[in-house]
Amino acid sequence: MRTRTNYFAGFGSALWLLVVAIPVYVLVSASFQTQQGYSAGGPLALPTTFTLDNYANAFRSGFGLYFINTLVVTFSVIAIVLLLVPPLSYAIVRGQSRMTRGVFQLFLLGLAVPSTAVIVPIFYLISSAGLYDNLLGVILPTAAFALPVCTLILSGSMRDITPELYEAMAVDGASPLRTFFRLVVPLSKGGISTIVVFSALQAWNGFLFPLILTQSESTRMITLGLFNFQTQYGVNVPALLAAVMLSMLPVLLVYLFARRTLVQGLMGMGGK
Repeated sequence: MRTRTNYFAGFGSALWLLVVAIPVYVLVSASFQTQQGYSAGGPLALPTTFTLDNYANAFRSGFGLYFINTLVVTFSVIAIVLLLVPPLSYAIVRGQSRMTRGVFQLFLLGLAVPSTAVIVPIFYLISSAGLYDNLLGVILPTAAFALPVCTLILSGSMRDITPELYEAMAVDGASPLRTFFRLVVPLSKGGISTIVVFSALQAWNGFLFPLILTQSESTRMITLGLFNFQTQYGVNVPALLAAVMLSMLPVLLVYLFARRTLVQGLMGMGGK
């Protein structure tokens, strides 16, 4: 059978590559230029100077503190998700009671509620609890909005485990707790990896909760720290793009090493 060359698909792919490559080129190129060189040549011009001062300025502007705060929030959200979602998903998959089904339906309802729609009640609750301008006040709502999607992903992964394996564990006299740790968790590593990556991306890229629920410099996160490069006189574009590059690197590394797991988990194949 002869195959035909699909020129239209090739042209479309090349065009899409160009659309993606131009912003990446501007981002990387400008981050290594001086502000004067960037202003003189423009964003698409080939760089005539090379400097690392933009990255040094980013850390002098407090980027290191913002990076640490973001790491604290991200790892805390991951810890909460790993503590709550696997047992909850296991109960949803194996439970037969009406209460279990009601809890699962409640979590599905959480998928339809955007954070922007409930930000005012969340602000009131966080303020009433004394957690305003505290990293814990950002961690709790971020984890709460990650739980529904993570529960849906992991419960779908656990449903791929065949009933015969549960029956074999029951014949061996294993308790539900032992079945969970010896059977379910090892066979759900793909789904667990997916929810870790998903919750990490949600926490790292979060903007609304840090914007509304924090105020001081000591609790500022990366997404808000980028505002430091904008003044009333203009924007230091090379320094801003250098900070963007630094903020992108952890997410990029996570995506490069876990992209297949993330895509498979979101498609409902995390347990295979």
